[in-house]
Amino acid sequence: MSETHLHLRIDGGVARVTFDRPEARNAMTWGMYQRLHAICERLRADSTVRVVRFQGAGGQAFVAGTDIAQFQSFKDGEAGVAYERGIDAGIALVESLPMPTVAVVEGWAIGGGLAIATACDFRIATPGTRFGVPIARTLGNCLSAANVARLVAALGRPRVERLLLLAELLDAEEARDCGFVLEVVPPQELDAAAQRLCERLAALAPVTQRVSKHMLNRLLRQDVPDAEDLIRECYGSADFHEGVQAFVEKRPPVWRGR
Repeated sequence: MSETHLHLRIDGGVARVTFDRPEARNAMTWGMYQRLHAICERLRADSTVRVVRFQGAGGQAFVAGTDIAQFQSFKDGEAGVAYERGIDAGIALVESLPMPTVAVVEGWAIGGGLAIATACDFRIATPGTRFGVPIARTLGNCLSAANVARLVAALGRPRVERLLLLAELLDAEEARDCGFVLEVVPPQELDAAAQRLCERLAALAPVTQRVSKHMLNRLLRQDVPDAEDLIRECYGSADFHEGVQAFVEKRPPVWRGR
């Protein structure tokens, strides 16, 4: 089913990767993450691809995070560590693609969706787009150090504190004003705007683009600390299990701080 929900199409040097699970706002399953990994590996080896464009199907979301029902199988903090390692590996593949990448964002880019969009080089959004990681309100889990580092590099610590500690959502206009989003356009103009950007990128020197991306990524990664102890603490907490159960039962979670 992962191939059904995640498509790759290559046309004229532009690869389109589409998250296609609109009934769940394109929330990522384990199979979709595995499919994303395979797609990125294929694209890395294809020298004919000049630009990669990531987008969501259905008009309501880019990716609305990871499918939360899957977390019901987590027994302890080690499961959370393994999960975050896997997410890190997939997001790192998006980030390390040698060609420029564009996230075409309409609607929600939440949790894992925000991580994927942040790993891209450029983002285009619509006025109704919202970015966020509202886990302090929903699941009570945490992000990996690598994903926090990407967010801080892209948005600055004060905004990331609002996302993580206050569970706020960032609207498209603020995201554009701080440089995170390149352009905000009406939904009916989104495809054309994305195409124009892809054409601009495809017309430039690919070696310059490739080595510049590698330099930027090395600068980011050199300061990322080991934080698996914090991930283990969070995913091993009673609050995390309460958050998952409350989400599945469609009720507000009761946080106890343990």
